[in-house]
Amino acid sequence: MISAGEFRNGITIEFESGLYTIIDFQHVKPGKGAAFVRSTLKNMETGSVLEKTFRPSEKMARAHIDRRDLQYLYSDGSLFHFMDVESYEQTEMNAAQIGDSLRFVKENDMIKVLVHNGRIFGIEPPMFVELEITETEPGFRGDTATGGGGTKPATVETGATVKVPLFVNTGDKIKIDTRTGEYLSRA
Repeated sequence: MISAGEFRNGITIEFESGLYTIIDFQHVKPGKGAAFVRSTLKNMETGSVLEKTFRPSEKMARAHIDRRDLQYLYSDGSLFHFMDVESYEQTEMNAAQIGDSLRFVKENDMIKVLVHNGRIFGIEPPMFVELEITETEPGFRGDTATGGGGTKPATVETGATVKVPLFVNTGDKIKIDTRTGEYLSRA
């Protein structure tokens, strides 16, 4: 159990029959009245964000999240298949469980799955990936006057679209931040 007075960013709690991560918290001591903790919680399963205030003495269960490494094998349309590389145990997940978390992940790449009480509820792709550009328009000198900031759309080998600088061409390998979907550099 953890009290609201012990909140820290990144802690996962069980609250209102859901799993929530503390994104932000603030201990408030008003001039009149009792102190309270104003917090921003993110639902680990749905991604929705909730603003909530607690008394510092309120207690809730601390959720223990296991992160297991799995290899992404393939998708057969409706199901995504993963394998534990140590036990060779295979796991399947449907598109609703995956969401768009695999948009920058290629087959045979390693990912982390989030497990609570033996149930997989989320996926963490690697923070950075290197992917090849499969399609983009050629960039020309002087194109920055269009107001786009000198970027153009490009499709990577997983099928996702990324904004890249004008000098990046088809066939180039680029580094992408999977959390934001932003181009970082050439690989």
